Amino acid sequence: MKAEFNFDVLVIGSGGAGLTLALKLAQQQTRIAVLSKFALTSGSTYYAQGGISAVFDAEDSVESHTADTLDSGAGLCNEEIVKLTVNHGKKSIDWLREQGVLFTEEQSVSGEKKLHLNREGGHSHRRVVHMDDATGKAISLSLIERAQENRHIKLFENYNIIDLITQKNRCIGAYVFNSSQQKIETFTAKIIVLATGGASKAYLYSTNPQSSTGDGMAVAWRAGCRVSNLEFMQFHPTCLYHPAGHSFLISEAIRGEGGRLILPDGSPFMHHFDDRGELAPRDIVARAIDHEIKKRGIDYVYLDISHKPASFIREHFPNIYQRCLEFDFDITQQPIPVVPAAHYTCGGILTDSFARTDIENLYAVGEVACTGLHGANRMASNSLLECLVFAERASEDIQRKLPQLSMPKNLPLWDESQVSNSDEEVVVSHNWNELRHFMWDYVGIVRTDKRLNRAMNRVALLKKEIAEYYQNFRVTSDLLELRNLVVVAELIIRCAQERKESRGLHYTLDYPEIDNSQPAKNTILTPTNFN
Repeated sequence: MKAEFNFDVLVIGSGGAGLTLALKLAQQQTRIAVLSKFALTSGSTYYAQGGISAVFDAEDSVESHTADTLDSGAGLCNEEIVKLTVNHGKKSIDWLREQGVLFTEEQSVSGEKKLHLNREGGHSHRRVVHMDDATGKAISLSLIERAQENRHIKLFENYNIIDLITQKNRCIGAYVFNSSQQKIETFTAKIIVLATGGASKAYLYSTNPQSSTGDGMAVAWRAGCRVSNLEFMQFHPTCLYHPAGHSFLISEAIRGEGGRLILPDGSPFMHHFDDRGELAPRDIVARAIDHEIKKRGIDYVYLDISHKPASFIREHFPNIYQRCLEFDFDITQQPIPVVPAAHYTCGGILTDSFARTDIENLYAVGEVACTGLHGANRMASNSLLECLVFAERASEDIQRKLPQLSMPKNLPLWDESQVSNSDEEVVVSHNWNELRHFMWDYVGIVRTDKRLNRAMNRVALLKKEIAEYYQNFRVTSDLLELRNLVVVAELIIRCAQERKESRGLHYTLDYPEIDNSQPAKNTILTPTNFN
């Protein structure tokens, strides 16, 4: 079969990780395709508010950044990976500035301009470089513009991956659904890179965009890659509570600038849970809020920064200020009702220090991967840094490898001769809703063995229904996302069942303490064990 598209490198995902990798490879005149499931701005990078952690303050150090990251990771970070990532912080920021990203600056004591640094949860210093409270948008738009200008990069919008094509443990291409034209197309490439983001949409409440359905993790698992630490789903502590708010994220930087979490009667509560108060790591803050909500039978708590000058709030948080105004909340005058929501997938496809997976010529970068940086809990603003550092690492390895590779041939045919158009789309929407509800109820912030068993029973039934539906009807974007979500949901549950302790983001009432009787271990699942 002759492939419809041939490229040296196929990058699946158009966020910070995918576009950074494409731009770095393009310097070597490599022919690169970048696929975006929806619009180029539909990924999580575009919606990231906080910023990127990097050492710029003279009072800070890479040793301190490393120590904070290791502390947040609760004993499961790979220390060498942490050091590697942190040491590339300044270089990564400098590269983004070269691409046109205009980070927020302030005037130094000597009168010179310097980067303004925020402080967020888990950080012992101010080290979060940002562009007001819309850092991701600034990065995304700059990288998209650079990619559109580059003749070595071809961008494809509304292309949703179906499955990877492999031969003898080597990745040679991918089947992709062109949702604009409602047809399946085949891409062949010497190297394939998954940069598809996380899986927070497996949960009922999420800060993530619609695209975060675990696609890369699911296709890699089906192809034979191991996954690791998927029990560690990070729930962002503070999302706007409003029926029409769609879980709009309220940046951690608000707490970094003095925002206080309070109960409906105005009393603070974080000091009861951690000496760091509002600046404790996200897992602690999210559990504290969840505890107060359930204990008191309330729907939300409040985040209050109204004690700060109105001009300060509008200057530092213009995006959050305007969005809250749309829902009739003036954050300069009143507290914001907030609840936790699924935010970041700390586990993912197991990769090495060059972003290589278990399959030859298949790489994974960004949230889709498990590099060892985050351990049991990601520290705020380390995620965009990880995207940049491992995109560069992958590009270095790919550039070394490409001259030795030939274009794959004889890709197998895609066969849809036995399927028809569905007249039961309600099955997809119903199963989607059921999946996200039981994941929230049983595999959420606080877990038990009984809840996990209930979730596994339900996911097994859904998996069977979805597989039968997939075999009989032509694919749609919604069906592909559901098919991937049910796979990732099962992997999250299996990882959670294997960890018989509470560590980082995984908290279970049956094992409420860290197990210090043995060295901390990563949870690793292998496809051959779960047919």
